[in-house]
Amino acid sequence: MDIKRSGSRPSGKGPASYFTGQVRIDPLLDCPEPARAKGALVTFEPGARTAWHTHPLGQSLIVTSGLGWVQVWGGPVEELRPGDVVWFPPGEKHWHGATATTAMSHIAIQEALAGNTADWMEHVDDTQYRR
Repeated sequence: MDIKRSGSRPSGKGPASYFTGQVRIDPLLDCPEPARAKGALVTFEPGARTAWHTHPLGQSLIVTSGLGWVQVWGGPVEELRPGDVVWFPPGEKHWHGATATTAMSHIAIQEALAGNTADWMEHVDDTQYRR
């Protein structure tokens, strides 16, 4: 058994290469092999969002607070509220983040394939982001 005590691992900033705006990442899951589960609590300030990306084994999001937006490539921008759960199948190109005026937090859970949990692509530009 391994207990990670609250506050024992530092928060990190979402890197500018993967995010637009202010994003805080708090680690939750980093299971040792042979397990593959990885997870974090991600908080987006108003206007903040991910770049377009995919996950080799898919991803689940559990919205915990605020108001957010999510979009799959070629689809409409959808609103996210606390309690909403989103599943992205493996390889589905998407982005997610806060709305322009309200912060949003979610728990992101994905599995690693050969050590990789995400393939990052271009940033979401302002015309794609605006709903």
